Amino acid sequence: MNPRKGIPFLDLITPHLELEEELVQRFKDCIRSAAFIGGPVVERFEMDFARFCNVEHCVGVGSGTDALRFALMAAGVGHGDIVVTVPNTFAATVEAIIQTGAIPHFIDIDPQTCNMGVEALREYLHTQCERPDGRRSTVHRATRQPVKAILPVHLYGQMCDMDPITVLAEEYNLIVIEDACQAHGSEYFSNRKGGWQKAGSMGKAAAFSFYPGKNLGACGEAGAVTTNDASLAQRIRMIRDHGQNKKYYHFVEGYNGRMDALQAAILQVKLPHLEGWNEKRRRASQFYNQGLRTGDRIKSPHEPSWSRAVYHLYVIRAEQRDELQKHLAKENIGAGLHYPIPLHLQQAYASLGYRAGAFPIAEKLAHEILSLPMYPQIRNDQQEQVIDALTQFYEARVETEKVLPPESLRTANTESSTQL
Repeated sequence: MNPRKGIPFLDLITPHLELEEELVQRFKDCIRSAAFIGGPVVERFEMDFARFCNVEHCVGVGSGTDALRFALMAAGVGHGDIVVTVPNTFAATVEAIIQTGAIPHFIDIDPQTCNMGVEALREYLHTQCERPDGRRSTVHRATRQPVKAILPVHLYGQMCDMDPITVLAEEYNLIVIEDACQAHGSEYFSNRKGGWQKAGSMGKAAAFSFYPGKNLGACGEAGAVTTNDASLAQRIRMIRDHGQNKKYYHFVEGYNGRMDALQAAILQVKLPHLEGWNEKRRRASQFYNQGLRTGDRIKSPHEPSWSRAVYHLYVIRAEQRDELQKHLAKENIGAGLHYPIPLHLQQAYASLGYRAGAFPIAEKLAHEILSLPMYPQIRNDQQEQVIDALTQFYEARVETEKVLPPESLRTANTESSTQL
């Protein structure tokens, strides 16, 4: 029996206990005002979050999925349009594209950052797309359908390489919508703009999720769209509220996608703490980086010089990943897979026509990734326990390999290679 206390993958209890008094007071304020949906509380949070992201406008919505869908719709993406994105993301990215009537086209990822591959995007646009003479729009050569937007996903809390993505978007007259659902507060150094830029400020619009486990999380579902485009923000305000610009006057077909005032109040209590929480995540990631000394068997997350990641997740790439996850579970250490099956291989999206081997980097990654415990309140002694468990696992493997007869070793290596 392991006498040490278990380590959760995510701790959602401690931060709420720390803020309990203020959170309870905000709940009482909502009850006493009976302002449950929209209204001044939501508007105050929208202003504060827009300021945090260094943009002009923020529109609170019901979820991160709503944010993605409404941003695409408001930007003019619709039936038959192609949106370029990546297969290693949560399903909501593709749900939002398909629910606008558009078609997702996947490209492979960068093998170091695990984000959208710039070279893959360039190759897709140069070889599969064209701009017919005299037209500003880009079309897909094979299907002749319009290519309308690029949807880069700032995965795990690190921004994509946005300068070359926006250059390609301008060259092909494409809209950029950021999926920033995991990237609250992350930053990118833009040579084009001459400084550090916040997630949510570099595209036509960006979508954020405030699902409880996010760096800035509500106590339920909530999301937001950020933009510097006033007319786009106004369209989203109508879309989220049944297409109304005032009560019972419906100017477009809309959705019920409004933010609850209670969730906005909770988010406003937490927002002043977000930068401090993100810095604690960064320090925790550095502690992991320094402690993980297992040779080539583990790769720590790669953070380029142009990135300030906020480590929504701390994701390693590991040999014998499945066995390692089982070992951690026996040690009572939480771990996760984000994500075990790329979207192009999911049954729900079989109709898109992709097959295994279409995106080899994303597919290889799916067999290697493992998310370790990461949250602002994680202690160094807890991280040491995680590091010890990883080290012990691989040391045991090394000892096993030393005593295996040659034939058994070849078999073990073959099984390992099929996983990677």
